[in-house]
Amino acid sequence: MRVTGHPIATEPAESADRRESTGPADRQPRSARAQVVRDALGVGVAVGLSGFAFGVTSAGAGLALAQTCALSLLVFTGASQFALVSALGAGGNPFAAAAGAFFLGTRNAFYGLRLSQLLRLPAAIRPLAAQWVIDETSAVALAQTDRASARLGFTVTGGSLYALWNLTTLIGALGASALGDPASWGLDAAGPAVFLALLAPMVKGRAERAVAAVAVLLGLVCLPLLPAGVPVLVAALAAPLVLAVTRAKRTGEDASGTVRKPERAPAQAPAQAPAKAPARASASAPAREEGETAE
Repeated sequence: MRVTGHPIATEPAESADRRESTGPADRQPRSARAQVVRDALGVGVAVGLSGFAFGVTSAGAGLALAQTCALSLLVFTGASQFALVSALGAGGNPFAAAAGAFFLGTRNAFYGLRLSQLLRLPAAIRPLAAQWVIDETSAVALAQTDRASARLGFTVTGGSLYALWNLTTLIGALGASALGDPASWGLDAAGPAVFLALLAPMVKGRAERAVAAVAVLLGLVCLPLLPAGVPVLVAALAAPLVLAVTRAKRTGEDASGTVRKPERAPAQAPAQAPAKAPARASASAPAREEGETAE
């Protein structure tokens, strides 16, 4: 009875231990997904509200309601949209304004190259997902630690931002006369503020801080000299500049390290040679003595 009693007595304890050990593991993915959804919705809602500013700016630049809504539906990249309507509002050539907006939006192509490797979406979904490849969706997706979280963050951010951006664009265009200057509401600063909040935790190492400092310096220098939108592209050159300087520095350190290594090898070789010679001589001496005694 005692032998059969041990398994029966230990089974409840083992099952209880398993429930305790697997419980947090089951809850952790859910809490992680919930955190990703909260962060993505926070970004989507905060940046989507800045669509008010675009709707007001576009209407003030003379664009019709249908034209304003079509830009948000089809273009869906805030910087390019603002650059386009600002150039048109200033009396610029439509082709030149469209070219500047297109040039400013080329950064999304680089985002797409990185996200295609990270998300690995099915081929049928990629053309639709490409519409959501912008600054905010890329930042949220790249901030995740695994592919499933990256897909979730990209989808929730893109869906919420796309829906709210188009809705607030429509409302802003309709109520342009009532809202007045969007700068007085602070809506024009919502997008950059959220993007800076996303980038701040990533600026940890020395290289990241150097890139941020050089980018700010380039942007401030070019802001009064170049058209709107172009200083941002110039500031993007900070990354390859810092990378080139870092690689040149590492190459110099590696070259100096390879020169020092051959200097140590000749110093060790003479020290080992005399130690082996007496051993051979001492080993051959008894052999000669044995030969002489044998004779």
